Amino acid sequence: MRKLSMDELNRLSVEKFNEIEKLPVICILDNIRSQHNIGSIFRTSDAFRIKELYLCGITATPPNREISKSALGATESVKWQYFAETSFAVDQLRERGYQIIAVEQAVGSIILEDFEPDSEIPYALVFGNEVAGVSDEVMRKVDACIEIPQFGTKHSFNVSVTAAIVLYQFYIKHKNYFL
Repeated sequence: MRKLSMDELNRLSVEKFNEIEKLPVICILDNIRSQHNIGSIFRTSDAFRIKELYLCGITATPPNREISKSALGATESVKWQYFAETSFAVDQLRERGYQIIAVEQAVGSIILEDFEPDSEIPYALVFGNEVAGVSDEVMRKVDACIEIPQFGTKHSFNVSVTAAIVLYQFYIKHKNYFL
């Protein structure tokens, strides 16, 4: 066994990335504190070719040295916007026909593997603050809530790990976007 060389990875240029079809998903970061988490979510968003990132509230924005450390250039490929209020971003996306899905532990949440996204519907996935989670104001506005099952003592993942798990699951269920 040998690792693939950089040439064998067939990486897209930023220009090509901007031209190709994206997964019909916008990730909303609801007051994420850690700039390293933000950068990691940029990188994961690049890997799964999501449509856009909405950075909301206290969530830092590029250009930012700490975000860049973990984004490794993904701030150049992934389209993003900043919103002072997460609820405004949610309202705007709802008006555009997006289904708003919180990723949170909540009454009535759907286990991630049981969630079946409709390939005809665009989705906005809301990822919450590292301590408080998705804000109560935003939770009152979501269409559904998905939850990653957990079986240890902590019952929480780092938000960047959560985003990677959820976006991978969306990729699995939307593979046709990558063919």
